[in-house]
Amino acid sequence: MKVQVCIIGGGPSGLLLSQLLHLKGIDTVVLEKYSRNHVLARIRAGVLEHGFARLMREAQCGERMDREGEIHNGFEIAHDGVLSHIDLHKHSGGNSVLVYGQTELTRDLYEARDRLSGKVVHNAEDVTPHDLTSERPYVTYRSNGETVRVDCDYIVGADGFHGVSRKSIPKDVLREYEKVYPFGWLGVLSRTKPVSPELIYVKHKRGFALCSLRSQVLSRYYVQVPLTDKVEDWSDDAFWAELKRRLPDHVAARLITGPSIEKSIAPLRSFVAEPMSYGRLFLAGDAAHIVPPTGARGLNSAASDIYYLYHAMLAHYQGGDDSGLKGYSAKALARIWRAQRFSWWMTMMLHRFPDRSEYEDRLQQTELEYLFSSETAQRLLAENYVGLPF
Repeated sequence: MKVQVCIIGGGPSGLLLSQLLHLKGIDTVVLEKYSRNHVLARIRAGVLEHGFARLMREAQCGERMDREGEIHNGFEIAHDGVLSHIDLHKHSGGNSVLVYGQTELTRDLYEARDRLSGKVVHNAEDVTPHDLTSERPYVTYRSNGETVRVDCDYIVGADGFHGVSRKSIPKDVLREYEKVYPFGWLGVLSRTKPVSPELIYVKHKRGFALCSLRSQVLSRYYVQVPLTDKVEDWSDDAFWAELKRRLPDHVAARLITGPSIEKSIAPLRSFVAEPMSYGRLFLAGDAAHIVPPTGARGLNSAASDIYYLYHAMLAHYQGGDDSGLKGYSAKALARIWRAQRFSWWMTMMLHRFPDRSEYEDRLQQTELEYLFSSETAQRLLAENYVGLPF
């Protein structure tokens, strides 16, 4: 097989880049390790920056997103038994976020690739990039017991934190930065009316919680749990009881509970790999960086990678200009580190840390008090939450 761009990873990042390039006449193939059903079964966040939404529209797959997605102009932070409102619209110059589940977004992207007869290979085993520093890189994979070779101009690694792409960069070239947090998020998806029309972030002495939603009939809730906890330790009743303990009384009183559709525990980490390119390989999304979900930056940070890569490849193929490809890593990382800072700050401000000193607890409380006493602090939060410019 011969294509111009071989994309490793069939999640939203890889599919979006493939769709955008296809519409400009640039030939791609997407290699995905798992089946489509497996990819669509992943439950992920769904708070989108408008920059991401614009990319979806440009990719001709934003119709359902615009119809079913919900514009949120703010969110609540629960603390000390009260709710304090963050007005995103007011403090970010009229911007907002769009709530639309990542599963639905990925489904829209798959359907768009189907409409254009895009090349997406599922159950691709042992995917391996080769000759990354040559002018003729290629990728091999196994399918139905046979080895298939894909010759290409460029390889994009959008295959996640555990994928092969980042591991293909020599260790003496790659530098990795990581912070692992001493807790995880236990998440429950339920077919119930959300407790609030906007997200509620909860700081509580028992630990962090989050009330989120996918639609007006589908809710997503989280509670902070120790890393030693397992999903099997938490019945639905135990989860709802713990969530209610952490919510202000008037919010807990209106919480509608129901059977969980999905339940999982996600550990929290911050991670960045530098550089995000090596020869003719370019990393995007979770293959290069991870953020805690507290600031809703994960999927949106991947979108900025795709924006930079898409425009760099357009400049190369349409005008012979390679400056975007050469500068991709530095440009992407500059925005990534700002997203890392914001996600780290939100995580440190709202979670209970088991081994933190009383001094650090008081600093955390002071940070929250300052946020609600300063319009400047709220403006800084809002402009980061709605998304910095690409």
